[in-house]
Amino acid sequence: MSTGPHPARYRGAPREQPSLENWQEPPHNRWTFAHLGEIVPSAVVSRRAPHPTGAVSRLNRLAPGLPDLEARLEQSYTDAFLVLRGDEVVAEFYRDGFAPHDRHLVMSVSKSLCGLVFGSVVDEERIDPAQRIVQYIPELAGSVYDGPVVQELLDMVIQVDYSEDYVDPASEVQTHDRAGGWRPRRAGDPADDYAFLASLRGDGTVGRFQYSSAHTDVLAWLIERVTGERYVTALSERLWSKLGADRDATITVDPTGFGFANGGVSCTARDLARVGRLVLDGGIGPGGRAVSQEWIDATFAGGDPAVMDDHFPGGFENGSYTRQWWCMGNERGNISAIGIHGQNLWLDPRTDSAIVKLSTWPEPDTDEWHRVHSRLLLDVCLELEAW
Repeated sequence: MSTGPHPARYRGAPREQPSLENWQEPPHNRWTFAHLGEIVPSAVVSRRAPHPTGAVSRLNRLAPGLPDLEARLEQSYTDAFLVLRGDEVVAEFYRDGFAPHDRHLVMSVSKSLCGLVFGSVVDEERIDPAQRIVQYIPELAGSVYDGPVVQELLDMVIQVDYSEDYVDPASEVQTHDRAGGWRPRRAGDPADDYAFLASLRGDGTVGRFQYSSAHTDVLAWLIERVTGERYVTALSERLWSKLGADRDATITVDPTGFGFANGGVSCTARDLARVGRLVLDGGIGPGGRAVSQEWIDATFAGGDPAVMDDHFPGGFENGSYTRQWWCMGNERGNISAIGIHGQNLWLDPRTDSAIVKLSTWPEPDTDEWHRVHSRLLLDVCLELEAW
């Protein structure tokens, strides 16, 4: 856990922040020498010997009703699969070469983690979701975020000139990746994620759903602004430390150390299931309350299906989106955190179960892959219900 923010971290002026150019110089070195991985790409030197691992398959309790489950997991490029019912792991699968202690990139499941952290800040009345975004971040004046209120950001109903086409080099999501350190920089790119967010424009329309990874990073910026904590620190103190996690999570950071809240978290399947357990338990984990019961109840209640476009994954006709979670609108009351290339944290209140599926689909985001996942996850829920 970080000991606290760099004193000049959140003023929006890159010259005041540690960077590759100045991290070895005072006063920045007082902070960077203890946080070098947030400035210079770093590799983990594991305490475990790097022996090859074989596949792990403990699916026997689900096998009577789902005899083809392992084949379906393999066919959908599964790296890790875990079913946590109550406090009991009832099924687990890891592909050959991927171990239970290995972290996996969870992509946009990271958004739902941010939603929980944001809820904790709202609970403390540091942010009013009914207030305008620029009231808290005046640096966004003149951007698409100059006018909308915070709740519209949470529910992604702000229309923005932002293409989420992951394979189009001209898309805004790829520019966002470059600003966040995920792709090689190009001439003219924003200096960092803060600058990228301030550059976004739109027609000012609100009230229709538009999925945009930029919205989540603005939420993280809001968290930083009102708490004085780096987003990385807030994620640790307000969520991860509450889980009883086996391992630290990681999050990628931009050149200023700003955590890539929209998609940069990596963790184990077991620890991600613990996030699901915390949500099912009304916001309380072994380390204490992370977020209020009221925030959790509002998340399970879902958003407004009438504002949705055709982006909803998995073909749920009454699906909605709120507080950075996908809400299926089905009779089971399922909600899910979803990431491209097949990442899922699926919650089933009816059986008190959290299902984790971490994958590496060959395509980032297709209707058919989402339907494959939804069918599998619902079939697992039905089998659990039959016990």
